[in-house]
Amino acid sequence: MSFTDEYKQKLVSPDEAVKLVKSGDWVDYGWCTGTPDALDKALAKRTDELKDVNLHGGILLKPLAIFEREDAGEHFTWNSWHMSGIERKMIARGCSFYSPIRYSELPRYYRDGAGKVNVAMFQVAPMDAHGYFNFGPNASHLGAVCEKADYIIVEVNQNMPRCLGGSEVGVHISKVTYIVEGENPPIGELGAGGPATDVDKKVAQLIVDQIPNGACLQLGIGGMPNAVGSLIAESDLKDLGVHTEMYVDAFVDIAKAGKITGAHKNIDRYRQVYGFGAGTKKMYDYMDENPELMSAPVSYTNDIRSIAALDNFISINNCVDLDLFGQISSESSGTKHISGAGGQLDFVLGAYLSNGGKSFICCSSTFTDKAGNLHSRIRPTLAEGSIVTDTRANTQYIVTEYGMINIKGLSAWERAEAIISIAHPSFRDELIAEAEKMNIWRRSNK
Repeated sequence: MSFTDEYKQKLVSPDEAVKLVKSGDWVDYGWCTGTPDALDKALAKRTDELKDVNLHGGILLKPLAIFEREDAGEHFTWNSWHMSGIERKMIARGCSFYSPIRYSELPRYYRDGAGKVNVAMFQVAPMDAHGYFNFGPNASHLGAVCEKADYIIVEVNQNMPRCLGGSEVGVHISKVTYIVEGENPPIGELGAGGPATDVDKKVAQLIVDQIPNGACLQLGIGGMPNAVGSLIAESDLKDLGVHTEMYVDAFVDIAKAGKITGAHKNIDRYRQVYGFGAGTKKMYDYMDENPELMSAPVSYTNDIRSIAALDNFISINNCVDLDLFGQISSESSGTKHISGAGGQLDFVLGAYLSNGGKSFICCSSTFTDKAGNLHSRIRPTLAEGSIVTDTRANTQYIVTEYGMINIKGLSAWERAEAIISIAHPSFRDELIAEAEKMNIWRRSNK
């Protein structure tokens, strides 16, 4: 049978496809831009027929149809590998929960049975001449999902970029149970959070000054990493490489400015390597059929051994807050969940192991609450319930608009002094007083 004939045989309506889902099933919704659309709407129609359906997914870019009803939590539970703002809002409704992970290990979770999959459904690019449906910018862990799923339903979207790369970038039609053709909605976009602020620019300049020619870059999402990317695009840096968990718009700007060649990469030379991508249409157009880019599972991109193998690896990530011990919280504020562990710790560890590598955690020194009150992001200790994303033993460079410090190897009083030196001046005396109470203050830096 030809692939075309097999395609016709497996092509069904969304309503027909979702009949595979039963009460008590674990359903995988893929990831990020690959989250299903037509299949989600079809499954929502079956709400009254279903109970205790657990779903896995992450980084939702738009609300799900299955959770539109007020009583949705009685039928469906969302288990997120990494939360977006949409998923955070679902927590209060009691239907959304975070699944703590080290992102690099996620494919193994599935293969070892922790990620249960009765039915997998996600968006893909159109089938190619060899019978493969490309995952788009979502290689991530989908290869492992497909290995373990009892049934696989692919929702073809003509707008999904076809992302080339290494292994586990698509699924063959022979493994697919059903094929659905939806309405081809635009691929979900994720912006960088607005233009860079003056604080972002100050932090970015401090970091860019530390980047040598030929360095290999990893950027997180957000204003500060985006500001770093913009400065790099305008700099005199050359022959940069890319090896990142998440591909973001900033890389497109850097590449189009002629700064990225990958000529000095120890592995995957000349290739921009990434585990998944989310950005704007500009980025998706750049990723489509681009042989310079290499889509790969996160078990490779985020593996400390892969990162450490690349000389002069520069890792740049945000945080929510930090304390005087050097503990970094990047996924919650107290017990209020924000995002997830992701691969930040993997890159912090891998960058430090890299020959000439550096890991930067950056943040503004303060934030303003809804009432207009100013608060320090640098705290004596993390707020009760805050999750430690990077332990005090792993943190290397910390950057705010007031400076850059390297706390590797510093004793408790040395790191307290260094961290207070990059806090907002209005909070330094208070932090010194708290450090004295905790017996981690030896001398004043005033």
